[in-house]
Amino acid sequence: MELDAFSWLLTESGQWLLARATELRGTDALRAQTLLRKEAPDAEPAQVAVALTQAELRAKAAAKFGALAERMYFTPDGLEQATRLPVAEHRAARLAAYGARTMIDLGCGIGGDLIAASRAGLIVAGIDLDPERVVVAQANLDALGLAGAVQVADATVVDHSPFDVAFADPARRGARGRVFDAEGWTPPWSFVESLLARDACVKVAPGIPHDLVPAGVEAEWVSDHGDVKEAALWAGGLATVRRRATVIGDGGLATLTDEDAPPAGSDPARVRAVGGFLYEPDGAVIRAGLVTAVAAGVNGGLVDEHIAYVTSDEAFLTPFASGYQVVEELPYRERALRAALRERGVGRLTIKKRGVAVVPEQLRRSLSLQGPNEATIVMTRVAGEGTCLLVKPFG
Repeated sequence: MELDAFSWLLTESGQWLLARATELRGTDALRAQTLLRKEAPDAEPAQVAVALTQAELRAKAAAKFGALAERMYFTPDGLEQATRLPVAEHRAARLAAYGARTMIDLGCGIGGDLIAASRAGLIVAGIDLDPERVVVAQANLDALGLAGAVQVADATVVDHSPFDVAFADPARRGARGRVFDAEGWTPPWSFVESLLARDACVKVAPGIPHDLVPAGVEAEWVSDHGDVKEAALWAGGLATVRRRATVIGDGGLATLTDEDAPPAGSDPARVRAVGGFLYEPDGAVIRAGLVTAVAAGVNGGLVDEHIAYVTSDEAFLTPFASGYQVVEELPYRERALRAALRERGVGRLTIKKRGVAVVPEQLRRSLSLQGPNEATIVMTRVAGEGTCLLVKPFG
């Protein structure tokens, strides 16, 4: 993105062009460009290109930012890496509840977390090494009528001590793609560890190993409508437990912690026979290692000590798991399974699997089912043995 063209986009003439580009969204790209060049003959090619790009990025950003997206600005990689607004709002609410008044974002990207924190009432400042992202982040704060300052700076050398809380979202992608070694993040893990010695919050990948989390730091995994994209490390006075799973859905927000889990070796942690109901824990619960907490909540147990499925004799509605009524056990082998499903007139099949070498798409093709009925099966291990369960979703 050319910064001069983007700066022009913020002018009155640029805003008109952006609004017109938004109206042409969905039109063939070449035709849209031709129309804009004709309707705005004084606009330079780079200015037309940035208007069209922003219009398309705003459409894509609606999935993360909802209605705010139509007033915001983005870069392609900045949008990809930005925190979803409901997750950022949850984080900002935790900071406000803690009593934080000021926050510095050490690597603010396009400003998603700055926006959420400012809307929650915090005084915010952001820094980033990328001049493009800094300009876009400031434009987003201004467009939404939010206070905050953003500048180009290096997170590893800036003095963040005047702020109540430091937030960081280390870049986990390099020129060659995703970086799995935490020391290769920008800023690196060694800097993150130093940051976690004070009141701070650091966004990390959901696959972070539990043993990498320093002592005294809370690790929280967050899912938004069943989609787990990130975890956050809370340090200093912000840490309240060791592990937490937070689930955001249409009904609001619910949270589960290691304090809700039963002691190791207790009844809900045992493997038991499949009961009348099966529960599939949310991804955040699984990442946080809190499956036994779900088992305790539904008066159940595990189907296998290594599998994240819970079974119970009772039906419960819980935000932490999807519930299924177990109809019957079907043959696990493909040929016998095909015969059983055809006997039941199943033509449309949902296949869920965990802990077994089954590829749902391949199995569905191999079964070659035809019939008027729809069904859901769960392919998993029960007490170490491959098992197929015919289930019916409830709740």
